[in-house]
Amino acid sequence: MAAIADKPFPTSNDMPAGESNSPKPDTGPMSSERSSGSTMPADHHMTTTQDDDMLSRVVQGAHQTIDRLAETAAPHVQKLQEGVGARAEHVREMGDEWAESLRCTVRDNPLAAVATALALGVLIARLTQR
Repeated sequence: MAAIADKPFPTSNDMPAGESNSPKPDTGPMSSERSSGSTMPADHHMTTTQDDDMLSRVVQGAHQTIDRLAETAAPHVQKLQEGVGARAEHVREMGDEWAESLRCTVRDNPLAAVATALALGVLIARLTQR
């Protein structure tokens, strides 16, 4: 299970042994009777087996295609995650710098800060009354 958590897109090859997403055909002795409610001719069983084989090949091909796409996309997704993380850190640092700058300005000019806050409050109140 650790291998699945390491990859952004787990593939069918990462599934533990015994687990599979592919459908399991019903091959019991009563399978044709259960599916239709009546007994089917013997040649129906051959057609069903061929259909099941073809379905298995299609499903396996789809799994392989999805696995290839996931392996191709994984490095790009990893690169995007790293870029987003770096930008988020940069934005956080910028916000901290602006907050510190604002604190220094308020400390140096407390009356101007109170007057500005009052004017901004009056402006917001008038805009929301309409």
